[in-house]
Amino acid sequence: MHIRSTAISLNVADVEASALFAIEHLGFTEAMSADGFVSLAHPTAGVNVVFLRTGLSTFKPQEIAGPAGQGLLLAFEVDGLDAEFERISEAGVRVITSPETEPWGERYCQFADANGIVWQLVEWVATPE
Repeated sequence: MHIRSTAISLNVADVEASALFAIEHLGFTEAMSADGFVSLAHPTAGVNVVFLRTGLSTFKPQEIAGPAGQGLLLAFEVDGLDAEFERISEAGVRVITSPETEPWGERYCQFADANGIVWQLVEWVATPE
């Protein structure tokens, strides 16, 4: 199998709100959109993020067509996590987790968009000796 591209698709109540968050704060751009749907691309992320309005009849199977969010987060590895945290938090975005460093060297912070989607930024740092 040869996979040509990758996308993650999330059902949300307000497609425009989640798209605007990713565009304004993370540098995504709109690749395509229609009523109830937007696909976002990023020049370096290697994955498209798609938002679908909850309740679209085209989402199959209907029994799992609920909203995304619970237990889900989108994680992106970045350089300069602390500077990115300052920039995004100063824009008034809801902070879930201020920068923390795990014992294995994962430094991360988390934000939430208007639909409650958690966006996590990660930077790998030297582990303590």
